[in-house]
Amino acid sequence: MSGLAPVYPLYALFFLDTGLSQAEVSALFALWSVTGLLAEVPTGVLADRWSRRGALVLAGVLEAAGFVLWTVAPGLPGFAAGFVVWGIGGALVSGAGEALVYDGLAAVGAEGSYVRVHGATTATELLVQVPTALLAGVLVGAGGYELVGWASVATCLAAAALATRFPEPPRTGDDDEPDVPLRRAVSTALRRPGLRSAVVAVAVLGGLDAIEEYFPVMAREQGVATGLVPAAVLVVALAGAAGAALAGRAAGLPARALPGLLLLSGGLLAAGALWGHPAAVAAVAVSYGLYLAVLVVGEARLQERVPGPVRATVTSVAGLGIEAASLLVFGAWALGGAPAVAVLFAVTAPLVARGLRRPVVT
Repeated sequence: MSGLAPVYPLYALFFLDTGLSQAEVSALFALWSVTGLLAEVPTGVLADRWSRRGALVLAGVLEAAGFVLWTVAPGLPGFAAGFVVWGIGGALVSGAGEALVYDGLAAVGAEGSYVRVHGATTATELLVQVPTALLAGVLVGAGGYELVGWASVATCLAAAALATRFPEPPRTGDDDEPDVPLRRAVSTALRRPGLRSAVVAVAVLGGLDAIEEYFPVMAREQGVATGLVPAAVLVVALAGAAGAALAGRAAGLPARALPGLLLLSGGLLAAGALWGHPAAVAAVAVSYGLYLAVLVVGEARLQERVPGPVRATVTSVAGLGIEAASLLVFGAWALGGAPAVAVLFAVTAPLVARGLRRPVVT
C-alpha cells in the first residue's frame, strides 16, 4: 500500500519543475540520507521500548506529513522539511517492520517461514513499481503534481490504517535477557556467538543494493535508447522480485551456496557492464535476482539470531551499517563504474560465508 504512492517516480521531476537546480536536488537527497542515518538506531530503540506496530503506524503518518509539506509549500524549504519528516518515518520502518513480522510468526511457532514471507514482501515492494508508475502517469496528467501529492498523502494514511490491524504479540523477556537498560542489552546481544558477524555481513551485503541507483545509467551505456530505459530498468526490477520470491528455496541450499551465488551475481554484473550491448540488460537482471535472493536469506538468518527484546534495535544497527556500506558502492562507481562495484561483491562473499552460516546444532 505505501509503495503505491504516486509521487515516488515523479518527485525528482517535481523538484526540477518547481525551479530547483540539480545541485539543490542532490542536496535534498543528501539531507534525506543523513536524516535516515541519524534516526536509524533511535527509532529502533523506540520500537523495542514502545510498540513495533505503533512504529509502523507512525511511519505512515510521518511520510504523509512529509508529502503534505511538499504539496502545500513547494520550494526548497518545504521539500527539505518534507524529507526530514519522511526520513524519520523511513527509519521507523527499518527495524520495526522485520521485528514485528518475525516475532509475530514466532508467536505461533512459524518462525521457520520467515524467509519465505520476507522474500514475498521484498518481491512485492519491487512489483508494485508497475502499478505505481501507471497511476503516477494518469494523476499527473489529470491534475499535475498537486493531485499526485494529495493522492500520495491518502495512500500513506491508508497504509498507516492498515498497519493498525497487524497483530503484535505480547512482550516476554528471554530467560537469558535480564531487565537491564536497553543499551546494555544491545551490547550484550551483539556479543552473542555469531550475531555480531551476522550484523556485519548483512550490513555490507545490504549496502550493495545501492547499485540499483545506477541501473538506468548502465542501460544507457549498454546501448538502450533513452525512451526504453524505464522498460529496461523494469526488467531488472522484475528479475529482482523473482529472486526475492525464491529466497525460501535458496535458504535450503548448502552453506557454500550463498557466497557462491553472490560471486556469480558480481560476475554477471561485470559482464553485463563490459558487454556494451542492449542484450546485456539480461545479465544485469539475473545478477540482481541472485543478489536479492542472497540478501533476503541473509536478513532472515540475522533475525534467527537476534534476541526478541532488542530485535528492532539490532535490526536498526544493521540498517545503519547498510546506509554506511552503500557509500562504498558510490565510491567504487566513481572510481571504476560497475566493474569496480563487482569487486565489492567478491570482497563481500567471504563475510557472507562467515556471518551467515547456520549454527551447528548439537
